[in-house]
Amino acid sequence: MRFLTISDVVSAELYPVAHSEALEPLDAVLSCGDVPPEYLTYLGHVFRVPVFYVRGNHDLRYARRPPQGATHVHGRLVHFKGLRIVGFEGSMWYNGGPMQYTETQMQWTVWKTRPLIWWHGGVDIVLAHAPPRGFGDGNDLCHRGFRCFVRFIRSHQPRWFLHGHVHRTFHEPSQRLLRLGDTIIVNTVGWHILDTDHETMARSARALQPNTSRNPRR
Repeated sequence: MRFLTISDVVSAELYPVAHSEALEPLDAVLSCGDVPPEYLTYLGHVFRVPVFYVRGNHDLRYARRPPQGATHVHGRLVHFKGLRIVGFEGSMWYNGGPMQYTETQMQWTVWKTRPLIWWHGGVDIVLAHAPPRGFGDGNDLCHRGFRCFVRFIRSHQPRWFLHGHVHRTFHEPSQRLLRLGDTIIVNTVGWHILDTDHETMARSARALQPNTSRNPRR
């Protein structure tokens, strides 16, 4: 399957006019947050595919004007064409705004998905706004990743963990990819095409040695 993954930046290549023929065929749009709800509505319409999303720490308008026809997956497990998708919204708590979580709060949210994952036999794709701690995150409080995501990945080994939030410039797709065990971690800032049938994707991922000063807990 082929997914358009997006977050954080409204890309000129996609909006206000998307050249859909250059990216099709697509099966779905996956959003990791901090984009306008109208953007998701538009992409679902122009590509004629389902949209799955989590909110970022700046997505304040979603509560009163959610994207039309899109599925919010925070704290849920949804099935799509044989794949199991779980979502975790928001960022690390830094000023008390909406969609901000302490490590303990996010750990509780992650813990509540465990029965769902067990019942459905695992998870294939995780949509998160923030990254795992020590894997492509930042040093400032706002952009730190969650340690509980590292433990989640080690416990459940999803095939892909998608996130946004950490703005970086990528000169080639492989620069977006990191690896933890059998899981490929993808920074989706801007947009990226995820091809789930591409078997060489895992081999092209770069293994990240976490900064030992961060020392993510197991």
